[in-house]
Amino acid sequence: MTSVALMLSCVAALLATVVLAGFIARSSLATPAIYGLSLGISAIAFSASLVQLSSPAADSPALVLPFGLPWLGAHFRLDPLAAFFLVVVNLGGAFASLYGLGYGRHEHAPHRVLPFFPAFLAGMNLVILSDDAFTFLFSWEFMSLTSWALVMAHHRDAGNRRAGYIYIVMASFGTLALLLAFGLLAGPDGAYGFAAMRAAQHTPFTTGLVLVLLMLGAGSKAGLVPLHVWLPLAHPAAPSHVSALMSGVMTKVAVYGVIRVIFDLVGTPAWWSSLVFLLIGGGTAVLGILHALMERDLKRMLAYSTIENIGVVFVGLGLALAFKDAGMELAAALAMTAALFHVLNHSFFKSLLFFGAGAVLTQTGERDLEKLGGLIHRMPVTAFAFLIACVAISALPPFNGFASEWLVFQAILQSPDLPQWALTILVPAVGGLLALSAALAAACFVRAFGIAFLGQPRTEASAGASEADRFSLAAMAILAALCLLAGILPGIVIDALSPVTQLLVGGRMPVQTDVPWLSIVPVAESRSSYNGLLVFLFIGLSAWLSATAIHRFASRALRRAPAWDCGFPGIDATMQYTASSFAQPVRRVFGTLVFRARERVDMPPPGALTSARFELEFHDLVWEGLYLPVAGAVGFVAEKLNHLQFLTIRRYLSLVFLALVLLLLVLALWS
Repeated sequence: MTSVALMLSCVAALLATVVLAGFIARSSLATPAIYGLSLGISAIAFSASLVQLSSPAADSPALVLPFGLPWLGAHFRLDPLAAFFLVVVNLGGAFASLYGLGYGRHEHAPHRVLPFFPAFLAGMNLVILSDDAFTFLFSWEFMSLTSWALVMAHHRDAGNRRAGYIYIVMASFGTLALLLAFGLLAGPDGAYGFAAMRAAQHTPFTTGLVLVLLMLGAGSKAGLVPLHVWLPLAHPAAPSHVSALMSGVMTKVAVYGVIRVIFDLVGTPAWWSSLVFLLIGGGTAVLGILHALMERDLKRMLAYSTIENIGVVFVGLGLALAFKDAGMELAAALAMTAALFHVLNHSFFKSLLFFGAGAVLTQTGERDLEKLGGLIHRMPVTAFAFLIACVAISALPPFNGFASEWLVFQAILQSPDLPQWALTILVPAVGGLLALSAALAAACFVRAFGIAFLGQPRTEASAGASEADRFSLAAMAILAALCLLAGILPGIVIDALSPVTQLLVGGRMPVQTDVPWLSIVPVAESRSSYNGLLVFLFIGLSAWLSATAIHRFASRALRRAPAWDCGFPGIDATMQYTASSFAQPVRRVFGTLVFRARERVDMPPPGALTSARFELEFHDLVWEGLYLPVAGAVGFVAEKLNHLQFLTIRRYLSLVFLALVLLLLVLALWS
């Protein structure tokens, strides 16, 4: 059996699991059965795709099935690019399924989740395996609809219904944009197979228009600003293991769509295409993490953080485009490797963060940071795993987030060799935006971990919390270990990505496993190198020596004493920092420009019995400046056109005739 056939068999098994879930969803055995089957199938698909990535075939023939368009059929293909993203999808699906074995017990409406969970996994696999436009769009829409059903699992909540509505509208808009993009690539002959698109010659105008449509279609699914508005609404509304899939995996399927079209199907785009990626990516990174810093809802904060990381990935893709156009194969391979490595890393630590948030939610019933606190004593394993994810996403060594972002900055340092002056000016500026976003990310996750897990409990719910179940802890522990392993042994991952970069940019980074001491050398040792293993050993040894010295020369006794109270006895939870107060300095620096933030303080004079009041107001300028006017305009036009439903049959036929003439005129001009 070929690799493609094996992967399609896994998809068929997932769809069969959907049917089984429809019959047993209300049974007590449904949760372990469905998640167990999803775990096993995802593990098999992960293994098959990993084998294909590590030992790619010289040729990747397409498998054609008699479905889809009558004259085309359904084409499926597994090349190194598809194999890598299938590794991401199925590894994320396996961990989400393992987590669901425990988390699913707390689901009060499992029959609304279980049938759609394996269907969602099947849809993401089909998108990546597709090798023609019709199959790709069909799978894309199937993925969108199943994830929408999961977002609407708790539909009795008004906020979830609003999230589902906005999500389905944005998903439909994205699919329409992708449909138009593939229509342009297919041309008037209707060559919807990817092989035909790859072989065709596309004009610069067509390439530019496809790029715009692709950024609207796949960019909205990925969460690029200003198309991100659905993401912080939909991800918190879904069950936590589904949120992990949507944030850590589904957004990467959108990244796959961008890479497949821009780097594979359209040929070699002009250098100015990289400007679009760099500008949008840099802006997305900064705005995403600023929004995350302002959030009190733990899952909304994580959703906004996803936007920031998607921005980092798109900056890497933009650099790869620029270097590829300039003929700088090594630099292009470095930038592409950095982007793909960050795709993998983000799937690790973002899934872990959502799993930790789900454990907190099930044990406390709270997502509001202001109502948590002190959980490190009640949920120590969850707290430790969440801390590792916070360090990783903050791009601190020796964890994986640092390794991939460090590679992005190494690619940025190659920009002075670019021939275009616009890029030599823009790339360092984007590098500054990424550095700012990295610093803000560290502040964001210090805030998240400190407020949620440290200090004293702020509510009885957090005071009475207990540790999560063993399945959830197992999923979090394995992901935490992967965050460390990918950080201390990044050369293995870089070498595994070499077939993908060879396919996309025509080059690869030097073999990293040949470098002594497991270091990684992006360009040359004279420029830069990094050894995550030595950093890890240095940190561990320094910590051990410090602890030993303190215990030997200070005191062997363990002494506990109350925290210093500054002369005010009786410290309680109300005297701690809150999430809002922690973010106040950042809000005062950036809030006026980014959020139009306003603070109003009413402080009574000394001796007065009235209470002090503090009011904070800030706005989502993208939502208020773009989407609300569009929604208002659509409503206005719809109201004005409402009289069309009262026309006579003669006028209806006239309108149909005019529309037909207009379409024929467009077709004649196009051909």
